[in-house]
Amino acid sequence: MMTAPTLQHLRGTLRFEEPMARHTSWRAGGAVERFYLPADLDDLALYLTSLPMDESIWFVGLGSNLLVRDGGLSGTVIGLSGCLSQLDILAQNRVRVEAGVACPKLARTTAKAGLAGLEFLCGVPGTLGGALAMNAGALGSETWEFVTELETLDRQGQRHVRTPGDYEVGYRHVAGPEGEWFVAATFKLAKGDVHVSLEKIKANLARRAATQPTHQPNAGSVFRNPPGDYAARLIETCGLKGHCIGGACVSEKHANFIINTGTATAGDIEALIDKVAQTVQQEHGIELMREVRIVGERGGRDGG
Repeated sequence: MMTAPTLQHLRGTLRFEEPMARHTSWRAGGAVERFYLPADLDDLALYLTSLPMDESIWFVGLGSNLLVRDGGLSGTVIGLSGCLSQLDILAQNRVRVEAGVACPKLARTTAKAGLAGLEFLCGVPGTLGGALAMNAGALGSETWEFVTELETLDRQGQRHVRTPGDYEVGYRHVAGPEGEWFVAATFKLAKGDVHVSLEKIKANLARRAATQPTHQPNAGSVFRNPPGDYAARLIETCGLKGHCIGGACVSEKHANFIINTGTATAGDIEALIDKVAQTVQQEHGIELMREVRIVGERGGRDGG
């Protein structure tokens, strides 16, 4: 339990039984016991110190790679979207960015500042925190290619400064010091041409709109591409485009996307994810690895 003195000093917003469908791009899922929107890094550090050591904690940006089961979550979700939004252009082509900054904003801001390299992030529908956690990438580039320094917080509210060498980084995979969460990163970019970078962003967004269901609730690519192949190709050759379970359907536009047609529950979406993986395994002998996280309980908490 949080003590009264701690609560009095918090400057953020604390909500109880917050529906996570409001905070995930699939627009589905149950509620979390506590949802906290920090005022800034100091406020977040203070809030973390108020939580019991056995409290489950999740950090969520735009919820673009997350499915919360219909039974919801026990514990606390820290919401970063709209918070931790500082973005500073530094000397020597460096940029310091807090974890709540949306990737498309980071792409555009650096391009307009005459810095090149992060244009690919215009098509990543999440915040920097998520991009760091999963080494988000597109169009042949990945987030960690440009990272020179990381800032993290632990459960005790202590800040740490890390280097890329402290982490094991791979394709959609990042592992490092346990019990710490990314709160900011510094990037080293190349000098670029503003017009060229903005045109590249425009072309990338047009390509994304033409090939992905951008106007329907989805979580981006559901599965990682297996070595030497594409998850979308495998799914499509299984005849699964358009296949639905409840209100969840495999997109007709891109087979590695699952869309919420408007009535999907988290259970519908998870069942369809499992169906796609099982079918690809049976027909191709390839185990697809999920790119999205699935958390929470299938039924109501405490029998609710």
